[in-house]
Amino acid sequence: MGNKTSKRGGGSEDLSPPSRLADGNPASPGPPGDVPKRASSPPLSPSPAHQTNGSAPAAADGLTPSSLGQPPGATPDASLAQPQPPQSPPETDQNPSPPPQESNALPPSPLSPSPQSPTSPLRTSPILISSGAGGGTIPLPVAQQLSIPNSAFSADASSTASPLSSYINPSRAAEISIDDIIQRLLGQRGAKPGKALPVKNQEIMFVCQRAREVFLDQPILLELNPHPSLTICGDIHGQFEDLLRIFDLMGYPPTTNYLFLGDYVDRGKQSLETILLLFCYKVKYPENFFILRGNHESASVNRVYGFYDECKRRCNVKVWKAFTDVFNCLPVAAIVAGKIFCVHGGLSPNLNTMDDIRNLGRPTDVPDVGILNDLLWSDPSETAVEWEDSERGVSYCFGKQVVQEFLQKNDFDLVCRAHMIVEDGYEFFGNRILVTVFSAPNYCGEFDNNGAVMSVNEELLCSFEILTPVTVTKKHNMRRRRVSPPQILSE
Repeated sequence: MGNKTSKRGGGSEDLSPPSRLADGNPASPGPPGDVPKRASSPPLSPSPAHQTNGSAPAAADGLTPSSLGQPPGATPDASLAQPQPPQSPPETDQNPSPPPQESNALPPSPLSPSPQSPTSPLRTSPILISSGAGGGTIPLPVAQQLSIPNSAFSADASSTASPLSSYINPSRAAEISIDDIIQRLLGQRGAKPGKALPVKNQEIMFVCQRAREVFLDQPILLELNPHPSLTICGDIHGQFEDLLRIFDLMGYPPTTNYLFLGDYVDRGKQSLETILLLFCYKVKYPENFFILRGNHESASVNRVYGFYDECKRRCNVKVWKAFTDVFNCLPVAAIVAGKIFCVHGGLSPNLNTMDDIRNLGRPTDVPDVGILNDLLWSDPSETAVEWEDSERGVSYCFGKQVVQEFLQKNDFDLVCRAHMIVEDGYEFFGNRILVTVFSAPNYCGEFDNNGAVMSVNEELLCSFEILTPVTVTKKHNMRRRRVSPPQILSE
């Protein structure tokens, strides 16, 4: 008898357990319903400092891609939905609230966790987290740790010095508070897109410098244990209000552990607010907030599709170059509980072992070919037998057999990726061996798509939370109480 998972609107979906994950297509979202209250998980403590991994820096300035086309008749891609730089999307509801949600659960993996992913509870201890304000500290409660195994850190290379330090006045840096910047950014909810940024250029440089240090202090291939759970998010593309809706729905850091799969900038009107808030949370909570690199976290792409213009208009070109330098240091993939491989785009024909990813140097721009390019650009294809050239003109398309062989070779259960707009916010490929997660509802104000996030618990049970377009649920949301973000502790 198959496992059953409840579904809003009546009835249930039969998820018969196969060797890995159940077959079937994503269920359509049900009618609007109340958002259940979510229990808060404890904040997570930082692990000891590790050796850094990097190489000589690449040039920050890139050229426009030679070809960024979309396959004819294909579902619009989140990265390349239009061949030309897009028009600004229409303004969304200025006071969004948590949307109705639907949760479709997958059966837990029948395979035991790998030795890299300990299943025993981690020891808890009191912690102190730096506030970023002149070296002050903020006492936090006893916490449980989202661990990264020591073996994941490479000690064969050292990171180069940050070029951002030349932009920062040391006397001013001592006065900058990450907590204060977070509160100002959260206060932008409902503000008209494009208005003056509530963060000064010196503060942006400071955030970028701190974020760069954190990213290089952690491996390029993250290994995470969902303790007690992990929320995985797809493309955001400058839709800042929808990012806040995700936090309203799932919980604000550090009460919820997050892994974002890339593409934070371009297309939307508030790329600066979006990437700044994500960087601030990464600096503030480095051990329970993780973000991967997407294909738009590259100078050659965001120079064309909106982020460069937004930085130049609202700040200056130096700010764009500072973000580019940090993008070149982002991790590119993550392994969750030893069983779920997470990446922005997809697989690569040159990817033989996970060490091929671990050995990629940072800082680095995205090359025209190779493993890094493929991880950020490739796509699954129902028609591809194995590997085929992508009609984008960049990287490859790969078929079901490629995914099956990759999972079997690495003892994984699932590939989780983003990179493509999907109507329901998530969409399975093959016999549920790969899932695409897309977290920007009503993408660019042109597609009436849902957004979704995927939650994974310690038993590897995966569930999906749906974000419906604000324009569809405006009246419903106006009747709901808005969830306020938590106040950050201060000295």
